[in-house]
Amino acid sequence: MQGKTEWLTGNDFRRMIIGAYQTFIREHEEINSLNVFPVPDGDTGTNMLLTLRAVAQAVKEAPETGIGSLSKRAADSAIMGARGNSGVILSQIFRGIARGLAGKEQATSSEVGKSFQYGVLYAYRAVSKPVEGTILTVAKGIAKGAHRAVRDGLDFMDVLSEAIEAGEAELKKTPELLPILKAAGVVDAGGKGLIVFLTGCLEGLGGEYTGPEANFDSSLQVSSLVHADVDITHPYCTEFLVKHCSINTAEARKHLLSMGDSLVVAEGSDVMKVHIHTSRPGVVLESAMSWGTLHDIKIDNMADQHQQRHEFLDVVPGHHSDVAIISVAAGQGLADIMKQMGAGTVIMGGQTMNPPVEDFIDAVHRGNGEKYIILPNNKNILLAVAQAQKLLGDRVEIVPTTNVPQGLAALMAFDANLPILENVERMTARSKEVKAAAVTKAVRDSIVEGRTVFAGKYIGVLDNKVIVDADNVGTALLGMVKSLLAAENEVVSLYYGANLTQEEAQALADDLAAQLPTVEVELYVGGQPHYDFIISIE
Repeated sequence: MQGKTEWLTGNDFRRMIIGAYQTFIREHEEINSLNVFPVPDGDTGTNMLLTLRAVAQAVKEAPETGIGSLSKRAADSAIMGARGNSGVILSQIFRGIARGLAGKEQATSSEVGKSFQYGVLYAYRAVSKPVEGTILTVAKGIAKGAHRAVRDGLDFMDVLSEAIEAGEAELKKTPELLPILKAAGVVDAGGKGLIVFLTGCLEGLGGEYTGPEANFDSSLQVSSLVHADVDITHPYCTEFLVKHCSINTAEARKHLLSMGDSLVVAEGSDVMKVHIHTSRPGVVLESAMSWGTLHDIKIDNMADQHQQRHEFLDVVPGHHSDVAIISVAAGQGLADIMKQMGAGTVIMGGQTMNPPVEDFIDAVHRGNGEKYIILPNNKNILLAVAQAQKLLGDRVEIVPTTNVPQGLAALMAFDANLPILENVERMTARSKEVKAAAVTKAVRDSIVEGRTVFAGKYIGVLDNKVIVDADNVGTALLGMVKSLLAAENEVVSLYYGANLTQEEAQALADDLAAQLPTVEVELYVGGQPHYDFIISIE
């Protein structure tokens, strides 16, 4: 900073982002607790934390010194690392900030304030149907507060303070805008996350770090996520810069394409950035040496690092196809079923473990198809999938499944001999024909549409509604199925979760079949965490 805090430099920006991440480490569980629905998917804070971790790590290690180039690196990292709807919205705010600061070595308070206006604009564009009373309302308040502070000629730390104050005022109003928040007596979790983000930026800028120290060399311990092994065909993540490059990006891409996957080639001012996953990093580097001088070489063995990943990609080997399916599964049993039904790639994810945008991009790079249809199978993954589609273009189409039964129904409708758009139409229509619900245990006291639910009760949930609650899982299961059954229904499929043994699940399925003799009850291993049963009725 020069003089007081009128100017913001790249180093100031770096301190802000690392400060925000450290503050999020401290506050993310409190943000999670604000999620009003009683099911164990209160991961708004976790999604924003992991998105911000990707940004903070990239900014900390970045060679750039200018605020414009550093903010672009932050935006690119946020977009690739975005998890869940809240993470995608946060990534779009970073994208807007980068647009406002593009090309600048340092920025005035006015310029940074305007960049937040861009951030809000991009965030609104990311959501097809913006709802007031959410993170977007708070973001709009923050932008207005920053605008007033800039207009009054305040220095940047005061601009941040005014933005936080304005955002907090809007946050307090969110229960009046969304009845579900008012009934639960809480404010919006995403909006709170945005306030925490800015508070951390202010602390980092002023050198007043109050959160745990950010240690990027160790895995982040987030209790709600699962770990799994991954088979990496090209284990070395290789990155480098080529200065005074003698070839263009298209030529470089063509030359490197056969050497690995997940290839990204970006061109800047007299510099080219290369990212590739390869089994032969030495060959890649030797080839690139003939193009110019190599700098900032970084090679990571992803096989050693897989313990730090919170999801994994499972790619089914096979012949090349015109259209391939990428499907998200919340448990190994569900993943196995999806593979048997024709999914070419399965990404592990679901409630409390939303995969980042980067996983979908990697799946396309590693897959066997010319084009892809993605089945998100969870409402909180829809924005991440949409972001991946924007980055990948017309290679990707989406069937907007919001639960596992919809995804399985869509897979049944897939015909590899049909064009991709015809398949999307067929699969979307088929997914809407299935009735889907779940049984889990309430993790918090809540009031949902006038119904009081107590923590520890077993509940049957449909969309965002609690249909039944009971003292035991069997009663909740029976009540949930009965509420959904119609005369034309013939089959009830149950996918049991990791909390139940096969014997326990079979006994519950047998009891359900005995009480409902007119339908066939089928039991499958789901393996999903948190949810005792995922229910599909047809």
